[in-house]
Amino acid sequence: MRGRIRFLDTRPLRGSRAFRDLWIGTSVSQLGGQMANVAVLAQVWDLTGSPVGTGAIGLATGLPMVLFGLLGGTLADTVDRRAVVRATTAGQVLAAAGLCAQALADNRSVLLLLALVAAGTSCAALGAPARRTFPVRLLPGDQVAAGLALTNLSFQTAMLAGPATAGLIIARWDFPAAYAIQAMAMAVSMLTVIRLPAMQPEGAKAAGGRRRPERGGWRIVLRRPRLWGSMATDLSATLLAMPIALFPLVDETRFGGNPRTLGLFLSAVAVGGITAGLLSGTVTRRRRAGLVQLCAAGVWGLALAGFGLVESLWPALGCLAVAGAADTVSVVTRSALVQCETPDAYRGRVSSVEHVIGVAGPELGNFRGGLLASATSAPFSLVFGGLSAVLAVAAVAATNAPLRAYRTPSAAAKPAAPGAAAAAATAGQAS
Repeated sequence: MRGRIRFLDTRPLRGSRAFRDLWIGTSVSQLGGQMANVAVLAQVWDLTGSPVGTGAIGLATGLPMVLFGLLGGTLADTVDRRAVVRATTAGQVLAAAGLCAQALADNRSVLLLLALVAAGTSCAALGAPARRTFPVRLLPGDQVAAGLALTNLSFQTAMLAGPATAGLIIARWDFPAAYAIQAMAMAVSMLTVIRLPAMQPEGAKAAGGRRRPERGGWRIVLRRPRLWGSMATDLSATLLAMPIALFPLVDETRFGGNPRTLGLFLSAVAVGGITAGLLSGTVTRRRRAGLVQLCAAGVWGLALAGFGLVESLWPALGCLAVAGAADTVSVVTRSALVQCETPDAYRGRVSSVEHVIGVAGPELGNFRGGLLASATSAPFSLVFGGLSAVLAVAAVAATNAPLRAYRTPSAAAKPAAPGAAAAAATAGQAS
């Protein structure tokens, strides 16, 4: 470092035109996607006025993410990855244009809206595995980590700025404007992908010409208490205490249904996540990763229960920020534990299990929260869900001593195989 502190390594942007194009396209599309998420949430609420309706967004996005994400992984190891991303990004452009068109036509069918959401999500999930392989193919080995850090920075920035900006745009110009911005953002992403070089998959088959078996991930997870305990902790937190589907109902009953407030809810979660990310060294230096994850998941549940109890805006945003910070800590520690605890021969399959849990848990949790709120109220759903998550995490902690006692390898231990750190970072971002 030569005595200088460098906060961000920008060599990938300066040294690789292809990566710079990819980063620009990804950053723009992430911002547009976050804005569209708020528009979909607000429009479904406008059409249904029901937390069941907003909870159904979780099904429209969660199921395609799981099904097409797994299919996309096989596809990415079979054909040219650039061609896969080109085709799926084109599908996302069409889906975004469809969302804009239905809003302009004053569509009153929530099924049509959710179908367009599912179509766009399916395209994104199908292309996601191939897209994630791009940085390692476009950058020198010593710059891959820096490239992933830049991508993560753009993701966190979109999480922070997108929802708040969407709230302002919807309040001023209504839903078509937000969807139009997403369509233009996806078009920019499409143009940047077109400029990338061809990327045929390498090493699609294991030694001896035989493809590595696709099954086995669940088996190795269930045989290792630290793995199933870590994943059960994550599933307990997200399935029982996911609050996103309840935001419109809370906004309407407590803050007059202001779309600006709805955007602030989502931004508050991102603020907490970014803050925790900037201070992540405090967590990563603690070797008791299992205990840290358990504590973070418990804080997540308590923070969301607090969000259900408070009546004024700033305490509500504070609770959401704490929840966002706890979520980031949980994701970081879980990813590190899974990568370190899994034998190298099984990392791909175990990572696919982690992906399914990380994607399905939050979306099904939103659906569960919406159903419960429709039968009771938003505060009850939030408080009951948050406290239930705390109890479930406590049960995992009480019954899984190996997870409680787990320590990450010391500096003197054998280092992980090359690429493990990048895989962990990517897994954390996807969740």
